Amino acid sequence: MAPIPPGIRLLVSFNREQWYRALTFILTFLLYTSFHLSRKPISIVKSELHKNCSGSELVTSSLSSGIGQHPPPQSLHTERDCGWKPFDKSNYKQLLGYMDLSFLFAYAVGMYLSGIIGERLPIRLYLTVGMLTSGLFTCLFGLGYIYNIHSLQFYIFVQVANGLVQTTGWPSVVTCIGNWFGKGRRGLIMGLWNSHTSVGNILGSLIAGYWVSSNWGMSFIVPGLIIGAMGVVCFLFLIEHPNDLKSMYAQNSSPGNNVQDKSWNGVRHTDVQVQYKDNNSQVYYYDSVQYRKSYDTELLLPRDDTHVAVKSVVVKSESEPSAISFTGALRIPGVIEFSLCLLFAKLVSYTFLFWLPLYITKAAHLDAKKAGDLSTLFDVGGIVGGILAGVISDKLGKRATTCAVMLLLAAPTLYGFSMISEFGLRPTIGMLLVCGGLVNGPYALITTAVSADLGTHKSLKGNARALSTVTAIIDGTGSVGAALGPLLAGLLSAGGWDRVFYMLMTADFLALVLLLRLVSKELTSSKVRPISIVELKEH
Repeated sequence: MAPIPPGIRLLVSFNREQWYRALTFILTFLLYTSFHLSRKPISIVKSELHKNCSGSELVTSSLSSGIGQHPPPQSLHTERDCGWKPFDKSNYKQLLGYMDLSFLFAYAVGMYLSGIIGERLPIRLYLTVGMLTSGLFTCLFGLGYIYNIHSLQFYIFVQVANGLVQTTGWPSVVTCIGNWFGKGRRGLIMGLWNSHTSVGNILGSLIAGYWVSSNWGMSFIVPGLIIGAMGVVCFLFLIEHPNDLKSMYAQNSSPGNNVQDKSWNGVRHTDVQVQYKDNNSQVYYYDSVQYRKSYDTELLLPRDDTHVAVKSVVVKSESEPSAISFTGALRIPGVIEFSLCLLFAKLVSYTFLFWLPLYITKAAHLDAKKAGDLSTLFDVGGIVGGILAGVISDKLGKRATTCAVMLLLAAPTLYGFSMISEFGLRPTIGMLLVCGGLVNGPYALITTAVSADLGTHKSLKGNARALSTVTAIIDGTGSVGAALGPLLAGLLSAGGWDRVFYMLMTADFLALVLLLRLVSKELTSSKVRPISIVELKEH
């Protein structure tokens, strides 16, 4: 008999729960990658919507003024030779800034509502509808090129509608990943998972850059089709909570089965009696000490059949926890500080997201495609920065301090980037990587691990339904900064790009100041408190 291949041995070593957890990780990663993939094209296409057309104007003028000469016949898309109306005017930067504002302001307003709505609807269906409609509006923007539409109101309407429906994404995927993964090593896991933001930006830049100079409409249509297709995948495969699997496997276990031995925090318990059970948790007694363990934790912890438990008594509870209110979420310690900090951190990140390709085009004198490709290095640095921030914060148990240090280093790095970008391509590449890591590191940590920590804070007493609302409040406040940053960049860049970088450094400094109280509290604590998978002991 031939030996079993090592790859198969590795596959069968994972139990059922680990496979479902891996599926959720990969699927939510791909889902939100498609969201960012569909947001990126506008930054790539900006340099095509307005071009330096002085040369072509001179040629047209000389041809039309010659004796016996007639103007050449106009093709369907002659406007793109000198820019795309209405963005071919001298105030094009302000118009493009308004475009960004329309999307991001709608996103910020919608985010506050999205988390509250998401807690009260099935996440899988809510996310599916959001992705399908987002794909529709992304395609509509590209159809403006196909059907030769030059109405500013049309493009603003599409951006506003797309901004609203895209708010379905973030609270939904963070809630799913928070449901499946406990607090143990949450920074590392979510640092890896949050790289979907940068991966989506990179793919969006490459896809949009492929068509930007020949048919910029396809730069939107292709990403729109991708996010729509991923919406169908979401509907078919997303499992939003481990509890959803109970009905599937209920037939494999009878109600009178004994409860197997489990271990909490590395301590093995063999004499366990179940006294209370509801839809979300079970309470166990061991040596007269009461413990609470949620069903999803029980599902994910490894099984051990070598121990025998005592007879169990199960009592059904009368109700499940209710969704948390908006003001109740604000009262969770740290929510307000991290929300305001993210406002300024996201202002910096989204200014780079929407304006970096155009800045590279003007500063390095590159065409739209090359500038878009080069801008992806900022996101490559962001992947490393997000993972690094998660690992460090897990190791130290100090989320706020990790963010503060990175923000402190980011401000002078931004100034260095504005100076070095004038000296050639190689220094620019290096600074793009460093800036991406320091700018996106705190942003990634706050929107993932910090949001999940606060959404499962001990003051909630196990009410996991608060996670969507807390995530929406934090990211919604950050999205206000995301809306202001690109708008301010459009207004300030008219007087020189130096003003934009001063604005970005000021925002980083303010983000740092807002965390000082939490940093002081972390540094003055008597000991580092490790983050465990679940708080089990109740008094």
